[in-house]
Amino acid sequence: MFGYEKGAFTGAQSRVQGKVEYAHTGTIFLDEIGELPASLQVKLLRFLQEKVIQRVGGREDIVVDARVVSATNIDIVKAIRDGAFREDLYYRTAVINLHLPPLRERGSDIMLLANLFLRRFCEGLNRKVKGFSTAAADQLHAYEWPGNVRELENRVQRAVIMSDSPLLDSSDLGFDEAPPPLRSTTVEKMTLKDARDRVEFDMITAVLKTQGGNIAKASEELGVSRPTMYDLMKKHGLGA
Repeated sequence: MFGYEKGAFTGAQSRVQGKVEYAHTGTIFLDEIGELPASLQVKLLRFLQEKVIQRVGGREDIVVDARVVSATNIDIVKAIRDGAFREDLYYRTAVINLHLPPLRERGSDIMLLANLFLRRFCEGLNRKVKGFSTAAADQLHAYEWPGNVRELENRVQRAVIMSDSPLLDSSDLGFDEAPPPLRSTTVEKMTLKDARDRVEFDMITAVLKTQGGNIAKASEELGVSRPTMYDLMKKHGLGA
């Protein structure tokens, strides 16, 4: 992260600039900052306070002017209580905090991301998968997503590789036949748009099931035209 001087250790045959030094007049992104070992936390704190660094094996103070953006998926406050993360470093890095909700709390974003990954993998792997079955879309909405977006991406990629069907089904995505428990998202955590989308999705999937997938009859029961029904199914990633 901070580079090293020639001869600083065995194998250091030339001077190497670190990532922080390369970020001078720019931005450096520190992913999983909560996993930094204590020794690096001390050096990072000095850089943030004094805007200078020293390469390993060097004595020269190097001025670095860079914007620092960091991210973590651990509870930093708990890590501070446990002695795993420095409190003074936390206050140096937490000038502006942005909380990104986990995938299970992001409502209609789940299908938007699933369809994005589907298109990406179909193009990259030259596969002709058109979308998700009603059951698969229902599972995607209901699942808790402990692995967050990376898990969704992995499941879709694997399904695209393994499936020979034009529509991905629950089994293609690695879900059990029995539907998983509904997500625990409460009304307080949902936006009005999320609530509307959820009700819309639930009604469409329920009617499609009762009508055996017959789109004409489902459209009639819901009181919408067939073109509107197709648009709604496309919006929610439901295969026609």
